[in-house]
Amino acid sequence: MTRPARLSVGIISAGRVGSVLGAALTRAGHTVLATSGVSRDSLRRAEELLPEAALLGPDEVAARADLVLLAVPDDALAGLVRGLVATGSLRPGQIVVHTSGAHGVSVLAPAAEVGALTLALHPAMTFTGRAEDLHRIAACCVGVTAASDEEAAWSVGEALVVEMGAEPVRVPEAARALYHAALTHGANHLATLVNECTDLLRGAGIAHADRIIAPLLSASLDNALRHGDRALTGPVSRGDSGTLRAHVSVLRRTAPEVVPSYLELARRTAHRAADVGLLRADAFTDVVSVLDEESKS
Repeated sequence: MTRPARLSVGIISAGRVGSVLGAALTRAGHTVLATSGVSRDSLRRAEELLPEAALLGPDEVAARADLVLLAVPDDALAGLVRGLVATGSLRPGQIVVHTSGAHGVSVLAPAAEVGALTLALHPAMTFTGRAEDLHRIAACCVGVTAASDEEAAWSVGEALVVEMGAEPVRVPEAARALYHAALTHGANHLATLVNECTDLLRGAGIAHADRIIAPLLSASLDNALRHGDRALTGPVSRGDSGTLRAHVSVLRRTAPEVVPSYLELARRTAHRAADVGLLRADAFTDVVSVLDEESKS
């Protein structure tokens, strides 16, 4: 694997991801010369994680760097790249990297056209933008995407990831959207689900809801990753239709906004449990019948 030379790095901008990756690149021996940021949080992150970096406008950040790291929201990325090219801030021989999970390298085409080596490096991790996130990098994978015919670019991307302490995983351009949808469906919706569950426990007058649910959820996640759908437990996988009716009834009274997601997740669970033989055919029919009936109520 090609090891990148020591690089001067420019980061646009010092958000949660950009600041942490910049700190990781610094730890690997590269030099973050400059970063951009305007919000109070961005300025704090730059001060804490990138103390040696100059605070400059995006054009100046890009012009000074060998490695330009674009850590901006998905929808802002295409316009930013076009703007940097239009201002002459990018040049042949630079490495231009974005951190968006939703995009591959096609969004960087204007940079490639002026001779830059282009990469997409997306950490499969959630960050707070604080120093403790550097430990999370060592436990995560990073989705690497480069042009299919540029093996040198793939190698540079993988080497940068390894230097930051993470594990590179190749994600082809055509798979990028589905890759990101899977991660979003898991991480973001899991957070919503967990928070709804703790709200329900608190609504029931249960103290220390997080302490009650944390071991259960940790075990469920571990079992699911180890055993797949055969790790399913609970009333759906047992075919306990009466319990499902009771759940929906109490949710309608106390948290009606939760009912649609409960019913849909129960339906998906029933199908997956039936597919692996955990839920008998007759019990599956009963469960789905109850869920359909409750959905129409």
